[in-house]
Amino acid sequence: MSTQFDSEGFDLGAAEIAEGGGNNNESVVYEIGGGVTTQQKESPTKKQCSQQQQQQQQESTPTPMDKAEELKEQGNKQFKSQNYLDAYDYYTDAILATPYGESFGLSGDELLQLRNDFDEGNRERLMEKQRKEMEKRRSSRNNSNGEDKKEDDTEEEDNDDKPIETFNPPRHIYGHKLAVYYANRAATLLHLERNGEVITDCDISLLYNPTYIKAYLRRCTANERIENTEEALKDAKLAYELDPTNKVAQKAVTRLTRIENERLEKLKEETMDKLKGLGNSLLSNFGLSLDNFNAVQDPKTGGYSISFDQGKK
Repeated sequence: MSTQFDSEGFDLGAAEIAEGGGNNNESVVYEIGGGVTTQQKESPTKKQCSQQQQQQQQESTPTPMDKAEELKEQGNKQFKSQNYLDAYDYYTDAILATPYGESFGLSGDELLQLRNDFDEGNRERLMEKQRKEMEKRRSSRNNSNGEDKKEDDTEEEDNDDKPIETFNPPRHIYGHKLAVYYANRAATLLHLERNGEVITDCDISLLYNPTYIKAYLRRCTANERIENTEEALKDAKLAYELDPTNKVAQKAVTRLTRIENERLEKLKEETMDKLKGLGNSLLSNFGLSLDNFNAVQDPKTGGYSISFDQGKK
């Protein structure tokens, strides 16, 4: 019986015996020179099996963020069905399901408190700066020989001219998702007409994601509802700057600009009426009123000339 070899010189008969007679734990080894043997396969150790099982278990076990996203989707369904209270609860649960702490970031309430403390510190610094400026003006009026003081004043001015810092919120790993959860909850609060809470939720949303247009527009709506058109217009302009193609932002800027101009004009008229009333009360002691004084504007210079007419009462 002749032995057959393949094109590379291996004993085909030996290979067939090895492959056919072996078991699942053995593998065929083709040796240099044409020999064929079998080799015991390495079976996975208990440690490897345990690691594989743990990995499979981890892949099948939902993470906290999986749960948070699921709750958000449930909230979206309830919102579309106009079940706004149920939607509010689901969005709240999504917020609470998100991990917080040193490894992730601050919660919404912690972040808002940090921002408020920062703003309070800025207000105190601004008030202190104004107080120093008033003291300098008094000192310059009362001090006839202030040359020695100039160097100190210049040094203080350099310190006071430092710009007021802006708050840079610390990052949260899931900040962009939290921004959505809070802004979505704000949308439910708009329908429930809880405008103050809308503003708070949008504040937090924008601390997590300062470029989230929906949060600006929802806060804009809430501010307009409580007739805080100045802040509403600011939010509309910020949304428009982020996306000039946004039709809602465009219309809000146009509408609120007109409303705010009308409000300022009305405020100006009311202020002038109050000043006029105060002036008349003072002039009445002398038998006069502001009607005795005529103010005529010069169209060339824009200045006013005032004339007195004693005959008017």
